[in-house]
Amino acid sequence: MAVADPSDLVEREFFGTGTRFVIGCDEVGRGAIAGPVAVGMAVVAADCGPHPAGLRDSKLLSEKRRVELDPLVRDWVLFSAVGMADAQEVDELGITHCLGLAGKRALRLLHDQGADIAASIILLDGNSDWLNPVLASPLDVRTRIKADRDCVSVAAASVIAKVHRDNMMIASDSVSPGYGWSGNKGYGSEDHREAIKSLGVTSMHRKSWLVAYA
Repeated sequence: MAVADPSDLVEREFFGTGTRFVIGCDEVGRGAIAGPVAVGMAVVAADCGPHPAGLRDSKLLSEKRRVELDPLVRDWVLFSAVGMADAQEVDELGITHCLGLAGKRALRLLHDQGADIAASIILLDGNSDWLNPVLASPLDVRTRIKADRDCVSVAAASVIAKVHRDNMMIASDSVSPGYGWSGNKGYGSEDHREAIKSLGVTSMHRKSWLVAYA
């Protein structure tokens, strides 16, 4: 069954109640065995205009199409940012805490750009608020299952985060060659698993996740 394109219906419901801004929020790299977990955020307002044609959840787009959309999405939103937590932090703190840590870093970047976070609702993909537990002061976070599929602000955040993290993994492939990061982006492909057995682990690997490949 075909998946419908995302819309701005949820965002406009928030604007209709007096909310000035909606910050779409999505993570990428949660299930990878190497590289950081990344959280993308995209700030939209009622007057942002039509979203770029073809915008969808990054998982539903080809790599080529994501790269094409990334600058269009960044131009469409008011502000955007990607925060990351690295492999060592994932090992030490756990993936859920690191989602919040990466999100906190993204919020700091938005704040530095001039985003009015206090006047925003944060629309977070999924059913768990992993962001507020790491913040000193709680924000208005709303969770929604399949928000990356259904809501334009979250779809925008997913594209921005995915392209940013992919670019980082492609660059890391030339620093630590042999693991295929340009292709697998740090996920546990068969070739990646075999490379770990033959070459060992790097500082980019989540060592606590590699017991099965030892």
